[in-house]
Order: sequence, then structure tokens, then C-alpha cells
Amino acid sequence: MGARRPAARARLGAAPEQLLGKIVRVDDPRYESLRSTYTARFRPAAVLLPESTPEVVAALRFARDQGLPLAVRSGGHGLAGNSSNNGGIVVDLSAMNRVEVLDRTSRLVRVEAGARWGTVAQTLAPYGLAISSGDHGNVGVGGLTTGGGVGWLVRHYGLTIDHVRAVELVLADGTTVRADAAHEPDLFWAVRGAGAGLGIVVAFEIEAMELGDIGYAQVVLEADERGDTLRRWSEYLAVAPRELTTVVTPAPYGTGTAAVVTAVVASSDTTLVRSAVAPLLRIGVRLLDQRIQLAPYTALVSAAHLHPNIGQQSVVTTNGLLPTLTADSAAAIMAVAAGLPRSMLQLRSVGGAVNDVPPDATAYAHRHQQALFVASAFPAQQGALLDTAWSPLAPHVDGAYVNFESRPDSASFARAYPGGTGERVLDLRNRYDPEGVFRTGPR
Repeated sequence: MGARRPAARARLGAAPEQLLGKIVRVDDPRYESLRSTYTARFRPAAVLLPESTPEVVAALRFARDQGLPLAVRSGGHGLAGNSSNNGGIVVDLSAMNRVEVLDRTSRLVRVEAGARWGTVAQTLAPYGLAISSGDHGNVGVGGLTTGGGVGWLVRHYGLTIDHVRAVELVLADGTTVRADAAHEPDLFWAVRGAGAGLGIVVAFEIEAMELGDIGYAQVVLEADERGDTLRRWSEYLAVAPRELTTVVTPAPYGTGTAAVVTAVVASSDTTLVRSAVAPLLRIGVRLLDQRIQLAPYTALVSAAHLHPNIGQQSVVTTNGLLPTLTADSAAAIMAVAAGLPRSMLQLRSVGGAVNDVPPDATAYAHRHQQALFVASAFPAQQGALLDTAWSPLAPHVDGAYVNFESRPDSASFARAYPGGTGERVLDLRNRYDPEGVFRTGPR
């Protein structure tokens, strides 16, 4: 592709016939709602809106012919903001949003990469099916799935990538490929967890799970400053029913801290729901509030969440995976909470079905950890404060999840893809994209 030149006011070539009406330039009324991501504002030279795989090929060829930076977008919620740019070309897959149940018996579903998870949940609900897929309906399928997929049902279902059976994508040279366990197995391995930098994923075939209503609970506890509440949470989740997935959010409470626990039980069995949630009521200094009910999965990952992304949430985020919390690591998390006054913190349970998969089966290699701690500071300029607050926890962290890192660099790459996993990812990026067309990080 050659050297990329800055092009804030690039003069673009004529649109190919396949893309007539699908190239959104700066003077197009659609431009303002398409130029940015959820976390930052950008000003690309144009946004391309293909509606089919052949049109993706045409969009890629057009973008390469301009000699400008290229970004690929499914939902635009990525914290790093890599799905837009300044002065370049954005291939926006939002028009490729079809969801189709291919085989109800085997629960095989084809989902195009531009779909949002709220639409997926809504489409699958009448079939009694669901896919564990993040925690907000506006998140795009492509970005979340190629990074891993930690969702509300993760301990029961595993990561989204653990149930991907095939991937359709367009490579940097315009070749279309179907990758699965038997065809292009190296590419199939990499796209499940390290998909950025390999090509433009246009669709996935995913094995869904049987799911009716779910148990949903919110438990508010007074938390001690030493971290014993968090340690007890972790110890319970290590032995809890796999149907239970939880997120703990530390929050100010008077002069101390409350732990707001959101619990999801992948079952409509009220006895199981109550018994799974009951131990959570006893892990704090005292119970402040509790609510428990049955609800459809679509209430959590809702189509009502759908909205344009216009850079409305300026944030800097980092994360770390941990084994079962110890007294020291739990205390370190509480120290992070104390050091970030304008923040959103989440301690998420993983483990369960995630850890059934061998660490070398996919590019997501973190198959022994039990918890994921995510820290976000507002606005994005608070990076130095976040780094200082994070320092007590850094010695305890054992890996990271690429989708919750807003500042991708060599160090964050090494945390997400440790050792031989990272070496293999880099090798495959260079093999499938030797010119760096999709370059978004280390190579």
C-alpha cells in the first residue's frame, strides 16, 4: 500500500458503480452520524457503506486506491477508537446486519458482522436461543467477537468465540475466505480473539444456546475497605453454579464504599436462581438492598440500546485478569477504587465454561483466570491518574482482555497475547496482511 499520507481534505477518486450512493463524504447529510465512534470524535475523508461481501471487496479496493489510512467498523463501541480515523477511509459494516437461524436443531446461527447484539438477541428470542455477547445492545458483533466476547452468560456459555464455528472474511488483497476448523485453520484460530489486523470479517456462524427467561438480581452491600467483601465474592464464584455470572461495581457509600452486584442466572428455574444468588447476600459487611426477578435476555441486551455513536463518551480504560482473589489482590482493587474519583469500575466473573477451552485453542489464551477487573476514568485525558491509581494492582494482574483496553501498544499487546500466543498472532498478521492494510497495533 505504500506510505500513508495525512489527508484531512483528501480529494477522493470517482466511486465505482458498486458503491454509488454508498460513499458518504464530508458534505453528505449522513456524515455527522457516521464519522465518529462511541468514545471519540473523528473526521475521516469518507465513510463507505457496503451491503454485501462483493461490495466490501469493492470498498476495500477503493480505499486502497486512495492511499489513505483505513478503519473498519462494526458497531463503533471499541474503546480504542480504531473504527474511525482522521483524513482516512472508514468501511462501515452497519448495513450488513442480517441474523439468520441456519439450523434450529443444531442451534447454528449466521450473524453478519455489522449487526448489533441487541438486534441479535431480539431475533433469536422467538426461537428460544441466545448468544452470550457483551452487556449492551448497541455493541457491534464484529468487534466484540473478534476480541473474545465476555458477556452476561459467560460462566455458563463461555466466550462468544468459543462457539464460533466459521468465519467469512475479506483479506487485504480482496480475496474472500471462509475459515473454519478444516479450512484455513490458522486464520480461524487467530480471528477468534485477535481478529483485528487480519481482514474484514463479514459474517460468523455461531452455535447459540437454549435460553428462555433468566434470573436477574441486584444486590447492594456495604463493602469493607480491606477488600474482604471482594475476596469472599471471588471465593464463592469459584464454586458457584456455572449458570451464575456476576459483575461487582464499587461505588461511594457515605464515607465508605458499597459493592453493587449485578447477578445473572442462565435459567428460569426460580429455585436455582434463588439458591445461586443467596450466598451473595452474605459477603458484605451488611446487606443494603436486594432485588431479584425473572426477565427475558432481551431486557439486558436490548434493541432499545441502539443509538448513533457521535463520540459521546470520552474515556480511558484498562483492565487485568486475575486468578481467585487473595487478600492482597482484593485490597489492591479497593485501593484502585479509592484513587479514581471520576470512574467506572467493574469486577467481572469469568472462569466456568471459559476455562474448559485449552489455552492454545484460540488466540484468547486466558483460560485459568477467574476474574476480570476493568477500570475506566473520565474523560480520556485522565490517563496519568488511571495509571497511578492502577499501580497497586499491577503486580497481581495475570493477563488482559483486548476489548477493554483503550490505549493499545506493545505492552498491552503482550498482556493480551502472552508469549507464544503473541508470536503466532504477529506471524499471522504479517502472513495475511503483509502490507499492513489493516494495521492497528504491533506487527
